[in-house]
Amino acid sequence: MFRLFFIFLFYTRTKIPNLRQVSIILILLFFGVSSYAQNDSPLVSLIGDDEKGYEQTIAECPSLLLEVAGNSMDIAYKLWTDMLADIESSADEANIDLKGTKIWINLFWNADGTIKNVVYYPKPNSKNMDFALVTNVLEDFAAKYTMPISHAECFSHYGSASFPVHSKLAIINEK
Repeated sequence: MFRLFFIFLFYTRTKIPNLRQVSIILILLFFGVSSYAQNDSPLVSLIGDDEKGYEQTIAECPSLLLEVAGNSMDIAYKLWTDMLADIESSADEANIDLKGTKIWINLFWNADGTIKNVVYYPKPNSKNMDFALVTNVLEDFAAKYTMPISHAECFSHYGSASFPVHSKLAIINEK
């Protein structure tokens, strides 16, 4: 963008720009700044695929799930594992078997609890599968899921997910 500005100045070769030149400079600056501010990040991506968008989202969402849960580890853990169980159910509905899949995952929620962004990466000991399918499951899930808790601003959680969700299995075995 600044290259365009300097090229423009070089070709005009006038010391004092006229009104037309000033308006063109302002338009270039406006579109350059507005395009820089836009976040065209995908809803779901692998860690490393969209580093700028990921860093921007981290900066926008400084609050953590634990903080939003009133610093209660029990509440935060239940919210997290319930959501993972819902992801697994969403995969089952799409006939995608996540059993044996292990990922690092960072979720960002909007203030109202809807999902803003999901960034993940398969662990080395995960089962070998087509992770484009995992991305599809997470995209479908993120489009319809709302965390049953809200906050004044967006918030996030970085964690690990292993499927099947063992806390879900423990609850079933208790009954």
